[in-house]
Parts: sequence; structure tokens; C-alpha cells
Amino acid sequence: MRSVDSNCAYLGLSPLQLMENAGAAIAREINSQISSGKVLFVAGRGNNGGDAFVAARHLALNDAYDVRVILLGHFSRIRTEESMHNFSLLKYSGIKEIREISDSKDLEQYFGWNNADIIVDGVLGSGIKGAPREPESTAIDLINSSGSYILSIDSPSGYDLDGGEIAKSVFADMTITFHRMKTGLELPGSGKYTGVVKVLPIGVCMDAEEYVGPGDLMSLAHREQDSHKGNSGRVLVIGGGAYYGAPGLAAMAALRTGADIVTVAVPENVADTVASFSSNLIVVALSGKRLNPQNLPVLQGLIASHDVTVIGPGIGRDAGTLETVEQLLTFCEKAVVDADALFDLNLPVKSEGKFILTPHSAEFSRLSGMAVPQALDEKKDIVQKFAGEKHVTVLLKGKVDIISDGKVTRLNRTGNAGMTVGGTGDVLTGITGALFALNDAMYAASCAVFISGGAGDLAFEENGSGLLATDIIERITDVM
Repeated sequence: MRSVDSNCAYLGLSPLQLMENAGAAIAREINSQISSGKVLFVAGRGNNGGDAFVAARHLALNDAYDVRVILLGHFSRIRTEESMHNFSLLKYSGIKEIREISDSKDLEQYFGWNNADIIVDGVLGSGIKGAPREPESTAIDLINSSGSYILSIDSPSGYDLDGGEIAKSVFADMTITFHRMKTGLELPGSGKYTGVVKVLPIGVCMDAEEYVGPGDLMSLAHREQDSHKGNSGRVLVIGGGAYYGAPGLAAMAALRTGADIVTVAVPENVADTVASFSSNLIVVALSGKRLNPQNLPVLQGLIASHDVTVIGPGIGRDAGTLETVEQLLTFCEKAVVDADALFDLNLPVKSEGKFILTPHSAEFSRLSGMAVPQALDEKKDIVQKFAGEKHVTVLLKGKVDIISDGKVTRLNRTGNAGMTVGGTGDVLTGITGALFALNDAMYAASCAVFISGGAGDLAFEENGSGLLATDIIERITDVM
């Protein structure tokens, strides 16, 4: 949901508007529960509390309700701009009482705990882990012992949506969550904490879910402070022979995306040229002028020592090369297959490995035996069906990119006409490989194509039609 919120902001739907919609939805639900009475909002300092502030403001418009608000802590410690904005509006909203209480003893002495018809729990959001701190812990106890009808916002405060151990939680009569049901609210035994769960719409943009956006990048695995060499991914690029630029571009893109180690295995006739791209690359020279079956023993060892294999950039279509590709894929636990490695590829691969294929329309037509339709919905259906039948994740490149694993299908609209220049597909392949080293296939492919297109957009602003694939590599970190 945080990813969707961020994608909405990227599209132009502000977090403030989503909070307004959520709070208004809460107020309507309270109105459906009781037509008049005392309603006490207990709010924390995050966005959960912000939703409560909006709901209190909406409810106070009706004189039939006695609306009171407790903020757990001082106004100055509210953590988000949206929540602070909505707390500031309360003093203009006809609310009977607004209190800021930081001390647990003061909280216990508050007189309103036992005479509210409804207590709205906006104390803690969905990211809680471990035991709640004070004054939130005392607030949870007082809410539970109040005897009032308890309505929790998004998740009962203290409840772990990831299914972890619950040290202390509100026991709600009803939980209101937004946009879609959260899996944590349907876990076995969750009902004693959540009560009845209602999912309320808040006007999320459809494209915030279907199209990849910056929110999707938020949960990518990243380098930790105590990481050691190799922990952030070891990527093997197998390519070259027919061409030397392609494997070099893919390898440099993988490094820029954050891979710790990138090894490039290329035929000996291009090895020195690829090595000259950068001293950051580890280059292994393979016997022969093209990838061939004699390279299998060396490559099998390299595949085993890397997290993901990128295969295809610049390899050409020699019969021996394509035969070698088929055999190599059976050794891979994770592989990104691109360019000529897709030519006459037999699918599904006879392996338990996970594979991302990155074809353009002509390559996809050859793989699938079907013409790619112009209509986006029809194209999505074909890609999803193919991915499911062949047990692969497909990243179909185009004006609108389509990513599917046969179960989920996402779209991407970053990128521009300048990216028709040679080498941009190799950059995308390298980015995909780096992300796939630490993330699952669907997530890696979706984020990779957004990053590649976004970097291309930044490069196009600077270079226009003179954009080069290397310009995109230099802007990868700006997007990430």
C-alpha cells in the first residue's frame, strides 16, 4: 500500500488527497454505525493519526456528534506533513476537545475513556513491530478496557500484519482498511484482534497499481551497512563473440545498478576489448570465436558461483552457440535471457530455475508463434498466457512495456523515442540481472524496466536525439 501511495503521488494524486479521502470514508462509516453520540479519536503521530484527524473534522460538521481528539504526544512531533496539516485544521472544525498528551499517567487520568460510544483507534499504523512504546502502550490498554465500541484504522494498533508475535494489541470491533484487503487481516486467528474488517475505497488511481512507478522501487533489496563483498549480488554476463559492445554495456549497467561483482564471459577474440571498457569488470576469455559447447565446463562453474546469469548480449546465432545456450540454461537457478539467446529457444526450459525473457515484439512473435496485436489489452492477454504456459517471466519491450509471470501483469510507460539507439536493450538486460540477483523475477523485471526508461528519459533531456546507451548507464543512480 505504501508503494501504491507513492505511485499515486508520482501520477499527481497527492498523499494529502488520499488522507482526506480515507478520513471522509471513516466518518461515513461511523455515521452508519450511530446517528449521534460521543466519539473519541485516539491518534498517533503518523499517517494513521492523520486519517483520524480528517475523520474527526468531517464528523464534527454534524451537531449530533460530540467529537473529541487525543493526540499521543506533542503537535511538534507529528511525523508527516499531511498529518500535521490536518491536525492544524482541527481548531477550526468545531471539535469539543483537542488534547495533546505525552505522559502515560496523564493519559490514565483522562475522564473520557468510559463514556464514549465509539473510540476510534488511530494510534499505530501497519508497520508496527514488537512491543508498543509509551504512551501508545498505555493508550492501547485504556482503549481495550473502555467498554466502548472500538473502530481501528487500517489495522488494530499493535497488531503485526506480517504475522509476527503480538506483544500487545487493540481488540477492535471493526477494522477499516483502505483500497484492498491486506493479507495480514485474514491470517488465522486475526479476527479476535480485527473484529469485522471493511475495505473502503479512497480514490486510488488505477494506474498506480497496474503501471510500475517509483513506489515499486521502495522495497528493492539494498546494500546494508554491514554487507560484505558479494552480498549485494554476483552477476555473470555470457555474451559477445559476434559483437563486443553488448556484453560490456550489460555488465556496466549491472554494476551501476548496485551489483557487487560482475563477471563477463566472452569468446577470446573480443575479451581484451570488453576488458578495456572498465577495470571494474572481471573478464573471462572463452576458447573460440563464438560461444560453443567446449565452453560448457568453464561456464558451468561460473554459473554456480554467481547469483544470476545474463545470457545473450552480442552472442550471434551460430548453431553451436544456440545449442550451448540451451544447455547452459539447464544449469541456471536464475537467468535473464536476451537478444540472440532468444532465437529458436525451446520453452519451457528443462530446469527448475527461474527465467526472465526480455524480447521485443519481433522476438516475442518468433518465440510464441503469434503476431503481437496493436491493442494493449490483447497484447497483455497474450503475454500473460505465454508466460504462464512457459513458466517464465516475460518483459516485452515496447512503447508500453508489458511484464508478466503468468499470474500478475504490470505495465511501464517510462522511456522515449531516443532509446531506439543500439545498446539500450543491453543496458536494460544488465539492470534486470543486477536486480534479479537479490529480488524475485517479477519484481526485478518490473523495477528494471522502470529504471531503464527513467534513466533514458533523464538522458534524453540532456542529449536529445544524440542519446547513447552509455548515457543511460550514467543516469541509473539518479533514478534509483
